[in-house]
Amino acid sequence: MSPEGSEGDFCGELSYAAAFARALLDPDRATPTVVAGPKSKAAVKRYNVYRNNVTVSLINALAAAFPATLRITGVDFFRAMARFYVRATPPNSPLLFDYGRDFPDFIARYEYAQSVPWLADVARIERAWLDAYHAADVEPLMQRDLAAIPADQLVNTVLKPHPATRVIRSRFSAVTIFTANRSGGPASRVELVEPEDALLTRPALEVEVRQLPPGGAIFLNGLIAGESLGAAASAAFSESPSFDLAANICGLLEAGAFTTALCGES
Repeated sequence: MSPEGSEGDFCGELSYAAAFARALLDPDRATPTVVAGPKSKAAVKRYNVYRNNVTVSLINALAAAFPATLRITGVDFFRAMARFYVRATPPNSPLLFDYGRDFPDFIARYEYAQSVPWLADVARIERAWLDAYHAADVEPLMQRDLAAIPADQLVNTVLKPHPATRVIRSRFSAVTIFTANRSGGPASRVELVEPEDALLTRPALEVEVRQLPPGGAIFLNGLIAGESLGAAASAAFSESPSFDLAANICGLLEAGAFTTALCGES
């Protein structure tokens, strides 16, 4: 086969694939004319079955990734909301666990979810949980490693975050709601009175979700961004005068939030 023929065949396959996929998630689109059954017969019914299977598979993937959100809304509401998302957001990765990365943002905009404004933040924690679960395995930094750094160098020390470390900030009691609806037990009443920030890590095999203390989120976000301990602590104190530096560092090390410490010069 000539190079020209190979290029033509390849372009033809791409054109067919584009036409085939374009209508998959839009039930209002007609079956593509390039789709044909045996003996070149029209394949409308076969295509519609395939189209429905793709939509259902993507909805099922969202249900598996967001079980707390599903439990809160109920199956019917979740699947209806997910169907709207699927039609508006086709997959852009061959990895199914990647699908739904912006589903929480969709929930925040979804008209029928406005009565539960904390739902999007619960979904953000669930998405971060999934990302933490699939993050690379790296040995976490231990307290003894940080203790070995001379005291006069600590203020300029930079901590490298563990690949699984995630921070989700919320104006609502999102950590409490998430925990209550992921445990599998009966859900208890949650008072939506206090903002809660979530820390997600995976120092070993299991993902851990912890509520960060006052100032903890801005402190950790600063460290994740590459700020020194001194600079991150200063920002945390500015946001929350009750910020406890020693307790926060100990808690983050215990959670396995970092991998290495780069000593700075005093």
